[in-house]
Amino acid sequence: MRSVVSRCIRAIVTKARELQMAGTTVLRGPLGFGRSSTLHTEKILRLSQDLPVVIEIVDADERIGAFISELMALTKSSLITTEKVRVIRYGEGD
Repeated sequence: MRSVVSRCIRAIVTKARELQMAGTTVLRGPLGFGRSSTLHTEKILRLSQDLPVVIEIVDADERIGAFISELMALTKSSLITTEKVRVIRYGEGD
């Protein structure tokens, strides 16, 4: 299971990079639950193989919108959200 999730994460990040999205960050959560309300935690005797993962992808609104179809093709079950952000700095000296 873990390798399937890792491959999916890598595929999403790789696709974002191929499409020259502005940036991508992968965050793993130590605790969480989703639609099933099943608690996923790293504190169980066996290391949970389905810990929460957040993949943040940053770019212009229209590029994010276009990337959503790519995400749909790469994932079977996921929660996809969008939000507006105000970029204060992107790179050195900007």
